[in-house]
Amino acid sequence: MIRNFLSFLPAPLRPNIPVVPVVRLSGVIGAVTPFRQGLTLSGVERCLQRAFTVRHARAVAVVVNSPGGSPVQSRLIHARIRQLGAEHKLKVVVFVEDVAASGGYMIACAGNEIFCDPSSILGSIGVVGTGFGFAEAIKRFGIERRVYTAGEHKVMLDPFLPENPDEVARLKTIQREIHTFFISLVKDRRGARLTASDEVVFTGAWWAGTTAVALGLADGIGDLRSILRTRYGDRVQTPLFVPQAPRFSRLFGRSSVESTAGALSGLPDELIAALESRMMWGRFGL
Repeated sequence: MIRNFLSFLPAPLRPNIPVVPVVRLSGVIGAVTPFRQGLTLSGVERCLQRAFTVRHARAVAVVVNSPGGSPVQSRLIHARIRQLGAEHKLKVVVFVEDVAASGGYMIACAGNEIFCDPSSILGSIGVVGTGFGFAEAIKRFGIERRVYTAGEHKVMLDPFLPENPDEVARLKTIQREIHTFFISLVKDRRGARLTASDEVVFTGAWWAGTTAVALGLADGIGDLRSILRTRYGDRVQTPLFVPQAPRFSRLFGRSSVESTAGALSGLPDELIAALESRMMWGRFGL
């Protein structure tokens, strides 16, 4: 009689049907502007919570597709996935789509296992900072740059001033500190599965999926549907959870009473953000 009653329940509520919630995390990490929502802990928290509290879940699958971004948001998302996995005693299986590089790979390391496509890009375990120098350009047009500060290092690496070697050295010190933490995190999560030396794995280089598996950056080649069906059967349910897009008013960051002209005033920033995002994806041929 109990079996007959269970047959009337929706599939995800039946304890005899395996359920593996799927969280999809895609995009540049931390790139948030009024028009463009990147991956941040606050943006993904709700969907993570919902996925890890699905009844009768056997595990949680996380699909990662990111070229990286903010090291802080990458670590926060990584840590939250690990916390939820421990709290709910659920294994986390990560599936890399096009790319899990830099901060994207940091998030992927939250998984107990990492699977990828043969053509996926993984790695880029390093830290990068980019910019432009306009000192000669403004000099050519007779423009004088004036900066007034209280604090010796308040303004560093100003693109309109000549490059200062001391400021570059300070930046590289910070980058090395972040890189050291990144290396420690990867070693903690991947451990003995890493088969190559530090001089190979932690140079900031990246690799296609098959080589990444050989290096121990991932555990195998496989797609989400095939792996989960092999492990949990053809009846496995995979409800999808994605970060919720902000409401229209929040997306534009302006009240409805403001003029269209006011709304469009942020477009230059949005264009720059879009170009930066495009450049990050473009580094990996995407």
